[in-house]
Parts: sequence; structure tokens; C-alpha cells
Amino acid sequence: MAKRQRTTEQRGTIRIGLSGWRYVPWRGVFYPKGLAQRRELEYASRRFSTIEINGSFYALQTPGAYARWHDETPDDFVFSVKGGRYITHMLRLRNCATALANFFASGIANLGEKLGPILWQLPPSYAFDRAALDAFFRELPRDSDEASALARRHDDKVAGRVACRFGVPQQLRYALEVRHPTFVNEAFVDLLRQHRVALVVADTAGKWPYAEDLTADFTYVRLHGDEELYVSGYSNTAIDQWCDRLVAWSEGRAARDARLISSAASSDRDARDVFCYFDNDAKVMAPRDAHGLYERIRKAGARVAIPVGIEIGSPSAGDIPPDLPGARESWPAVRTRSAARKP
Repeated sequence: MAKRQRTTEQRGTIRIGLSGWRYVPWRGVFYPKGLAQRRELEYASRRFSTIEINGSFYALQTPGAYARWHDETPDDFVFSVKGGRYITHMLRLRNCATALANFFASGIANLGEKLGPILWQLPPSYAFDRAALDAFFRELPRDSDEASALARRHDDKVAGRVACRFGVPQQLRYALEVRHPTFVNEAFVDLLRQHRVALVVADTAGKWPYAEDLTADFTYVRLHGDEELYVSGYSNTAIDQWCDRLVAWSEGRAARDARLISSAASSDRDARDVFCYFDNDAKVMAPRDAHGLYERIRKAGARVAIPVGIEIGSPSAGDIPPDLPGARESWPAVRTRSAARKP
């Protein structure tokens, strides 16, 4: 697989994207009619600058899949990768050295320079356990050399389908999403800062804890639904509010009405990269909301990664390469919130 060098970005770049890309309800709505399923990532990656790989949460992927995803996307594209639920939900972060080795051996090295943050999502039943989290964070490799060394300790579960060597030396970034009320705890925030792990800002329509503490040199945001989890879209007012927050975080400052766990604000005022993923509206409204937020941030003059298929100054989602079927079709009409409800 050819390794390509990404254009150098200044710290403080905002990337807006999608949690996953392969959803049946998107076909004929976000994806044009007639677009082959195998070209959906190619299409989505030209309308957004980042996508969260969430298939890796359910099962180990393969080196061939990661290599293909690398090659199907533009040079400046970035993937976030969701860590396996076997580690978070079954092992519950304990005795997971071999599982971590298998995860890093499964092929994420083939993303090369397109590898962004790695996300770990804890189950709602997992309460704050300082000792277990501290031990887990210490096991995580901090750069590509450490990740390669860890991957070589894999077991037979991935034998014959292993990729351990990163072609591009890089630092690794981690984010943690929590769902138990015991994490509303200053000791938790302190632990994240100690290990430079980002606290995921997760909008879950009030179902699980919400906090905006800045704990790493980047911010990771997951928008699961404005009023109803995984179902409701985001209103114009909500999109404006998220724009204000993302711009503030990219500039290294808290939002004006920040909701913080820790009374001790981060001492780091440097610009932060921001990764924001929409995972709302039963996977239907996410592309529209993501594009709407991108447009707000672009018009605000913030440093935002521009997808290669969008013409600067165009009010639409724009100039997708013409070899993609249906690429010149207009964006579908906005669906109302009530129309987006599950039946």
C-alpha cells in the first residue's frame, strides 16, 4: 500500500464527520440512487473530512479492509477508530494485554497517516474505577513504535491476518466515552489529564452524563441526538450552539456556558484539534446535520478541514467527482424532526 503524506495542518483544526458510513436508510437519501455499495465510503469521504470506524467495536477488522479504506479516501482524510467492545464490555478493561495486542495487530497500522484518535466507549454499567482505568491507560501504546511492538504480541486469533508495521511514525491519541453517573468526579478528570486522554463530549439527549472538561490536546465530540437518543435531528439553534462550542475548543478555551466536572480548568490554553461525529436520527439525519455544522463553522471563519468535494464559497455540499453516479444531484430536501421519528 502506498503511503501518502498528509498536508501539514496547524493545531486547532476542526473536523466534522459521521459515525460510520454503511447504513441502508442512507441509500437514495444521502447516497445517490444507483451508487454501488462498495463506493459509499468513496462518496462520503468527499463530503466530509473524517469518519468514525465503528465496525471495529463489534469485531476485529482485517488488514485488507483498513488498507482498502485508506486507499479509497482522499489524502487529507482522517479516520477515528472505535476500540473493541470485547475489551471494554466483556473484559471491562482488565487482563486485556493480549486483546489490545490483537486489536493493534488487526490492521489499523494500514491507515497510515490517516489514523486519527482511537475511541474507547464504556458500557452504562461500568462505574468509575480509578485503579482499573489507570492500569488500562498505562497499557495503551503512545506512538506507532510502541503500537507495533504491542501488536507483535498477538495470539492465534489474528494469525495469518496481521499488520504490525506503521509506515508513518506518529503519536497516538485516545478518547474515552463514559455512561455511568459516578464519572462525574474530579478524580476522573484528573486521571484523564494525567494520561492525556480526551473526555468525549457526548450529547445523549440527557440519558447519560454530559461534561466538557478539556483533558488532552484535542477534543472529541459525539452527537447522538438533540432531543431523542439516536433519533432526533439538530435544530438550527442547536447547530449554532455547537458551532460556538467547537470554535471555542479549537481555540483552547472553554465554552461560554461550559458544563465542567472539575473546578480546576485545564492550564493548557493552546489551540486544540476538534473531531466531531454525528450519530443521530437512526443514521438518516446525521449527514445533513454534519454538513450544516460544517457550513456554520466555515462561515464563522474558524480553521475547519475542507472536504475535497466541497468548493469553497459554495452553499451546497458541492463538487463531488463526476465519476460517482448521481454525484451532481441536489441534496435531498430537509426532513422535519417529527418525520424523523422511529415508527
